Amino acid sequence: MDSIKNRDQYEALRDQGYSKEKAARIANTKKAGEKGGKASNYESRTKDELYQKAKEIDIDGRSNMNKQELIDALRNN
Repeated sequence: MDSIKNRDQYEALRDQGYSKEKAARIANTKKAGEKGGKASNYESRTKDELYQKAKEIDIDGRSNMNKQELIDALRNN
């Protein structure tokens, strides 16, 4: 964990249930906490769109997930 730039933020994200990898990515960004790109939020996407995104990043069990489960899995990946 020596490569984590913002340890407090990393620990807070882990406490919120983020994966180690995602928490590290967020804690290591210079602009952490600022609004990101222009991608639409997950809730406005269709289940099929969410499934395709989950497939792109190879989320296990995606075929059995409902829309909310896909959203949660994408956010915590």
